[in-house]
Amino acid sequence: MIQTKVFNPTKKPDLEEKKILINFLFEHLQEYGDPKSDIEKAIDYALKETTSFGGFILVSYLENEISGVVVINQTGMKDYIPENILVYIATHKNHRGKGIGKELLKKTIDIAKGNIALHVEPENPAKFLYEKVGFSSKYIEMRYKKEK
Repeated sequence: MIQTKVFNPTKKPDLEEKKILINFLFEHLQEYGDPKSDIEKAIDYALKETTSFGGFILVSYLENEISGVVVINQTGMKDYIPENILVYIATHKNHRGKGIGKELLKKTIDIAKGNIALHVEPENPAKFLYEKVGFSSKYIEMRYKKEK
């Protein structure tokens, strides 16, 4: 049985816990991850450590070890753009296939106020899990990156 903890703008992790969460996501997102600096920005946004609408971080533990982490950022919008974006979800690489990701997703859906969007690469095996819990593909995302 996994235990969970929720961090948000009123119940924040201490600096050491935050560092552990960043390192966990960096390690366990593997090829679908981002640099630690980007992960920290998403966590800071969720915790309102920067100007933001906030969000939350859901952490699961299995035998006192982190088994999964979800980072949700609130968008400040409604209807035409979902109220929340699931920025990161990762399960410990040694605990995959045990239903932890599915349980985290269900709990995230319960906690979040409003709809949730997420981005997933078409070849990411997690796409099937997202579909299984009710996510559907509505758009193809396109991005334009400005040169600095």
